Amino acid sequence: MPPQAGPSWRLSPVPFPLTGSEVSFFQELGPRLWLFSKALNRLYLDSLKGAQPAWVHRYLDQGKPDALLDYARMKRFREAVPRVIRPDVMLTGTGMVMTELDAVPGGIGLTDSLSRAYGEFGEAPVGGADGMTRGFAQLFRERAGGTAGGVAIVVSDEAADYREEMTWMASRLRAEGMDAWCVHPRDLRFTEDMLFAATPSGEMPVSHLYRFFELFDLKNIPKAELLMYSVKKGRVSVTPPFKPWMEEKLGFALLHHPLLEGFWADALGVEDFQSLLHLTPGTWIVDPRPVPPFAIIPNLTLEGKAVSDWRQLAHARQKQRRLVLKPSGFSDLAWGSRGVIVGHDCPQSEWAAALERAMASFDSTPYVLQVFHKGRACAMTWLDAQTERMTPMTGRARLSPYYFASGDEVTLGGILATVCPMDKKVIHGMRDAVLAPCALSAEDPVTR
Repeated sequence: MPPQAGPSWRLSPVPFPLTGSEVSFFQELGPRLWLFSKALNRLYLDSLKGAQPAWVHRYLDQGKPDALLDYARMKRFREAVPRVIRPDVMLTGTGMVMTELDAVPGGIGLTDSLSRAYGEFGEAPVGGADGMTRGFAQLFRERAGGTAGGVAIVVSDEAADYREEMTWMASRLRAEGMDAWCVHPRDLRFTEDMLFAATPSGEMPVSHLYRFFELFDLKNIPKAELLMYSVKKGRVSVTPPFKPWMEEKLGFALLHHPLLEGFWADALGVEDFQSLLHLTPGTWIVDPRPVPPFAIIPNLTLEGKAVSDWRQLAHARQKQRRLVLKPSGFSDLAWGSRGVIVGHDCPQSEWAAALERAMASFDSTPYVLQVFHKGRACAMTWLDAQTERMTPMTGRARLSPYYFASGDEVTLGGILATVCPMDKKVIHGMRDAVLAPCALSAEDPVTR
């Protein structure tokens, strides 16, 4: 594991077990999400040129600086989409539910180090003990093209909590024979011909950038303009691309919008479209503008009656508030479970106030409303470092598979399970959570 003072979460003696059908589900999910990412990018661009409704790109552009949008829309970047894909998938009593799709995901180094550690003890994590490194390395090998220079994993101050794990990933890339370092943006130096990074082994010419900071943070990134200029001039490749519409949670709301059904069926194919519809919860963009008297918010009901005004939800009883409210993107509240409000987990007055805040922030940071799905109970064991005893725990699990897209080949590098105690409504890497890689259960009939 990466060197550190000690984990701020609990360790399990064994990986999180998955059945053979669950492993197959995740292997099939990656290509579907790759199709969805490309289709979402196409939907945005088609909306810009009038081939799809203009309100699509207006929603996705909401609150974004014009200079960033002008840059992202350049023809040379038209087909670029994030090449590391990580959904958050909940295990529920009725199957899998995918609540988010992260284009700049944390946990890459953590999942790699855990997979390696469990592999050394004879376990077989999904993707393999080194699957995360192999998948991550392929992102840059694909783009080598004979260019001289190494890989710079650029981590901002806002993302500093992840610097250690990305430093770990850089060390794994070096073990694979690549010149790779995790650097701060201020460590970069630009010339007219090349981008350089100051590293412990000296100054390194850079051919490939891995951008580990979200675009809402761009104004705080030293030398951001030089980074973007280097990419624009083809001096370096970058993933994820500087495309703010690819970092929005409201993509699921567009997937569920009835007026876009024809687009999604055509772009994804009917089978994959229906699969993703079934997998993702109902999601709506909290748009405070009044709708005409004869219009409603599609598919949103309260006590079986159609909803036409978000404020109708403010008076919903606790059992009717099985809903999640969260900022869509381009905000420091839109990652790490910040800004998330679970309707039935707070008083009615707090829920009503959260709805008002969401509507008030529409111009700068749109919010989405999503149906809450309760995770099923999972049994785990964790090592209590103080008593040195194995402690049983029942919790709810979030599974985060990491997919790496090279060309049109999508590789599953590993799956990180985060299991939180039953009383937690929002699952994330908290102190009380058990984090472990996923592996095929030894008791599954497939392995017998």
